Amino acid sequence: MSKKEIIRCSWCGQDPLYQDYHDQEWGKQVKDDGTLFEFLILESAQAGLSWITILKRREGYRRAYDNFDYRKIAQYTESDVERLMQDEGIIRNRLKVKSSIANARIFMEIQQEFGSFYNYLYSFLPNGEPIINTLENAKEAPVTTSVSDAIAKDLKKRGVKFFGSTICYAYMQAVGMVNDHIASCSFRTA
Repeated sequence: MSKKEIIRCSWCGQDPLYQDYHDQEWGKQVKDDGTLFEFLILESAQAGLSWITILKRREGYRRAYDNFDYRKIAQYTESDVERLMQDEGIIRNRLKVKSSIANARIFMEIQQEFGSFYNYLYSFLPNGEPIINTLENAKEAPVTTSVSDAIAKDLKKRGVKFFGSTICYAYMQAVGMVNDHIASCSFRTA
């Protein structure tokens, strides 16, 4: 009996960390606000960098940021900013560090207004459902859409930093708001 060939989206290459992320997480719908916040922090940190750079530091972020507990992060003070600026396990960019704290506070305000961050995000999607694209290759995937434009614009208005439309679309892919696995990918779920 022959094994079925495993086909992955080309962007994850041969790096085992990248492949595991692709196979286990990317494009799978996330409904949990804690995980949605984790990706908000990670995607914002990624601005101007490669995603693999952030994935390699994910555990450092988890440790430095109280396991992505947005309630704790929203309470961080200037001494926490200084602590984070000394932490080699994360990207030590002062503006990104400070924005992560402000973004935690805004995240909680959005939860209060919409009942959950998930409800907020899905209010932008047609029929409140994930967008399922049918791509022949990864190059066909857009980098922004009208939905990512609208979410990024609204979040910016609310004060969220380091989350423009391109980062927003990458976030949407990461948390399964959009499924951009190529049609032949072994890990495509829809």
